[in-house]
Amino acid sequence: MLDFVAVTPVMAILAVVLGYLAGSIPFGLLFTRWAGLGDVRSIGSGNIGATNVLRTGNKTLAALTLIADAAKGTIPILIMKELGGETAGLIAGLAAFAGHLFPLWLGFKGGKGVATNIGILFGLYWPLGLIFLAVWLAMAFVFRFSSLSALTASALSPLWAWLLGKPTLILPLGLLAVLIWVMHRANIARLLKGEEAKIELGSKA
Repeated sequence: MLDFVAVTPVMAILAVVLGYLAGSIPFGLLFTRWAGLGDVRSIGSGNIGATNVLRTGNKTLAALTLIADAAKGTIPILIMKELGGETAGLIAGLAAFAGHLFPLWLGFKGGKGVATNIGILFGLYWPLGLIFLAVWLAMAFVFRFSSLSALTASALSPLWAWLLGKPTLILPLGLLAVLIWVMHRANIARLLKGEEAKIELGSKA
């Protein structure tokens, strides 16, 4: 049960700072640079997320980026749950999402939030994370559009929260879904025009 009144100002500030700093770590950019692949922002969509890292052809780096970006949503939530309860965990998760979208280190120009959103779902209530992944994979298998998969899975998350008996998560997950859709507005335009790139697997390990 979420109770924002019960969260002390100190705990709320700690949750925001921890979540934002964790969320703002640009793993996709760091991994590609360490691998000698340059600045991932200079290729494909210019995004720092796993999908754009995959466009380098390095599937291992893309997988690592996905896991790391998800972890920076999960870990702050778990820490703050232990320190301040469920509501503090949720605040940390929302802050991590904001950090990923608007990282201080990159001039507030970050990713689109899909992987971090998955991590947040696992941190808040793990069945929601599994369902998100299942919907994403099913949509990707059928249509081969990463963006459409993410848009569909995020839009359905509030519904699943309601169906699974987690009504207090409906509004927060709805907010995350709206932000994901806003960050994917260019993808939506390309989908409507039939110009969106389909998922392509590179040849590199």
